[in-house]
Amino acid sequence: MLAISDLTIRIAGRLLIDQASVTVPTGARAGLVGRNGSGKTTLFRAICKELAPDNGSITIPRGLRIGQVAQEAPGTEDSLIDIVLAADTERAGLLAAADSETDPHKIAEIHMRLADIDAHAGEARAASILAGLGFDDAAQGRPASSFSGGWRMRVALAAVLFSRPDILLLDEPTNYLDLEGTLWLENFVARYPGTVLIISHDRELLNKAVDSILHLEGRKLTFYRGGYDSFERQRAEKAVLAEKASEKQETQRKHLQSFVDRFRYKASKARQAQSRIKMLEKMQPIAALADAYSVPIRFPEPAKLLSSPIIRLEGVEAGYAADSPILRRLDLRIDQDDRIALLGANGNGKSTFAKLLAERLPHVTGGIVRAQGLKVAMFAQHQLDDLRAEETPIDHVRPLLAGAPEAKVRSRVAQMGLDTERMTTKAKDLSGGEKARLLLGLIAFDGPHLLILDEPTNHLDIQAREALMMALNDFSGAVIVISHDRHLVEASVDRLWLVRDGTVKSYDGDIEDYRREVLTGRKAEQRTDPQQQEAEAERKSAGERRKQAADRRRELAPLQNHIREVEREMDKLRRLIELADTELATPGLFEKNPDRATKLTRGRANAEKKLVNLEEDWLAMSEEYEAALAG
Repeated sequence: MLAISDLTIRIAGRLLIDQASVTVPTGARAGLVGRNGSGKTTLFRAICKELAPDNGSITIPRGLRIGQVAQEAPGTEDSLIDIVLAADTERAGLLAAADSETDPHKIAEIHMRLADIDAHAGEARAASILAGLGFDDAAQGRPASSFSGGWRMRVALAAVLFSRPDILLLDEPTNYLDLEGTLWLENFVARYPGTVLIISHDRELLNKAVDSILHLEGRKLTFYRGGYDSFERQRAEKAVLAEKASEKQETQRKHLQSFVDRFRYKASKARQAQSRIKMLEKMQPIAALADAYSVPIRFPEPAKLLSSPIIRLEGVEAGYAADSPILRRLDLRIDQDDRIALLGANGNGKSTFAKLLAERLPHVTGGIVRAQGLKVAMFAQHQLDDLRAEETPIDHVRPLLAGAPEAKVRSRVAQMGLDTERMTTKAKDLSGGEKARLLLGLIAFDGPHLLILDEPTNHLDIQAREALMMALNDFSGAVIVISHDRHLVEASVDRLWLVRDGTVKSYDGDIEDYRREVLTGRKAEQRTDPQQQEAEAERKSAGERRKQAADRRRELAPLQNHIREVEREMDKLRRLIELADTELATPGLFEKNPDRATKLTRGRANAEKKLVNLEEDWLAMSEEYEAALAG
């Protein structure tokens, strides 16, 4: 049992935790959640006695071991397997004593203890953990110094998992894992025999791997039973009478409902619409939480949509050396409205493929045809280091709006989700999430036709991830996502591509199929159970239907582009009418400036007439498009 009583912690004069009390039961697997900067990592440091609280206490039963991932990844010449084995200090000490001890009685005691802790299965257990985190047999025998920092952090994670502490503390462990590693860790944590506290913003991980939520909000700690969705429901029930919470939920519901109403019967958006229907069901009849709001993320629309395909690859090979391509036999096309997630373990070539599409890596053989005028924007985590440390977000944006007034520059920064205070803060002092927002805004500044996001959620909290999801769904261009966040993938994409065995191919299953495949090591098509075979046949049929629908969409692309052009013109007319109404409502306008009032009235009437005609055209074209798509 972990007992926190009247805990108060200040860091650099800032009060993070104020007289907080909570008890975490023995054996609980709890997700520690809260907004970025609320003090979650600070609480971990206090539990590990790395800092002393200003007041209160943290009580842990005597003899219990606390384990957390080392802050510095191992970079020695020791092999990975040896590093992990050495993490269990009791096992290592007993084995050393068994080799040197001469007293028969003590030798017997040592071997009894070794048997109690199952020490002889240690190598197999260590190898299994390393394999789950992405290291094959050959990699496990290599020195840690031969791996990059991100892979070394996986070794540090493997080491603490192998040591089996009584209380396991994990601080955003998925930030350096791919989807496959995240799925494995989720399964490991769900079965862990001790107490677990895990800081995470991964909604699926918090739903499937933990049985309780420890919430840090308003400098207080509250313990909730159940996963993240259950936690949200319980909190919302407490806040149901709060008017502000109700208004925010209603805004979100309208946003989701508008998407469902518009797209639920469109084949190309059916899966996304179904995701939103499920979200609406989960929201009802609960009001949103008072602190659940996050500043929206918006991606500028491309100035002109291009005809499909925007990229076609035929017999392409690509890699970093002409004589050893990483990807081969690439025969793919990307359409202007595609939503694609790339699956596959790290090292299989997902980032290589993304760089190829973004023209950051030339192809070796084959042909790539790109639509004329195609703009591609790519986000990757390492690009955060490219931000100019001493410059503010305004300084980053100002050169992109040469000659624009300061108000326009600030408005554009605000659209990235940075408030007045943060837009004047140096990049080096922004949080990871704020840097990610800035970078997302910069790379998409000119309205790309294709947006490629490589692990965009690592520094975003749950609310910011929801904002990103909504921004991707509102974006009219094509999107390719590489992410370990399954909630983002399931809610934002309608096609899955698998990067494996040196190529990229369409994956006909869904994320749950892929999860089972990763955890069992068996491909979906290898199942022998009759019910699974029937389910697989249904999924393949669904895959064929999606393919046929995609073919029809390509044929109908010119009509769809015309519809979208008409929609943009209608939006312009509506804004013009709104502006005219606002100015016409000015007191005394007709008496003080009758000419202006007359001009506004006529302009509004003309705009309304054009809007009516365009709406009729739009309705006719939409019906034609839907009928052709359904047929």
